[in-house]
Amino acid sequence: MSRNERMNQILEMIAKTGSLDVETAAEALKVSVATVRRDFDYLSESQLVDRTHGGIQATGNAYDLPLRYKTAKGQSGKLKIAKHVADMLNSGAVIGINGGTTTTEIARALSNAKKFVSKDGNTTLTVVTNAINIATEMVIRPNVKIVVTGGVARPHSYELIGDYAAGMLEGLVIDVAFLGVNGVDPVVGATANHEGEARIDQLIAEAAKEVYVVTTSQKIGTTAFARICKPSQIKAIITDAPIDAEVEAKFNEQGVEIIVCS
Repeated sequence: MSRNERMNQILEMIAKTGSLDVETAAEALKVSVATVRRDFDYLSESQLVDRTHGGIQATGNAYDLPLRYKTAKGQSGKLKIAKHVADMLNSGAVIGINGGTTTTEIARALSNAKKFVSKDGNTTLTVVTNAINIATEMVIRPNVKIVVTGGVARPHSYELIGDYAAGMLEGLVIDVAFLGVNGVDPVVGATANHEGEARIDQLIAEAAKEVYVVTTSQKIGTTAFARICKPSQIKAIITDAPIDAEVEAKFNEQGVEIIVCS
């Protein structure tokens, strides 16, 4: 197991339990106690966790796994979702997209899609985003117009939040929004762990004529801290695998289609 994979698993355990001791981590990761101590020290020095006697604990009251440690998880499913989104869009579309690992893969798929390449220099795709990593990856494409919201960057997710972002989004009209989420529930709707990110996602959804939630199947039927939008605002959920039939039926009752990518 590589160091990055260990960091990924340690941070996921912290996200679930709030704290972790050296012995438990060593047993779960099947590595030595000395290795775990070095990993804990590194994470503490990186200000991703707080070091305690014999272990570590989450920083602050709420905890979200930093984006750079999430990229490998569920990769094949996210690639399926990204391909589906790239296939469904046509040249000339104006889309809104928030931050996250799934939406990052969508941005990459759109950047590489031949149908958005134009020899005459015309804009073939307009992307409105609050994610600085997505903007950085797509801005080099000459036919893609990137509109960045502005705001204050969150190191965990690379998303811009705050009043600057909100003010800019209020005047836009977007054809379709693709929103990555931390949970989506047939009663509550789409949710995020951080209230600041959820607020900007709300504005992206409100500016869009259609809203698609893009997420791997394990997040469907779950909720996070802050609501992005109600089920009635969601046209469909694009996911990587079939979900529980009862949960799908509840979404269908709300008018939300479940699209499973093959």
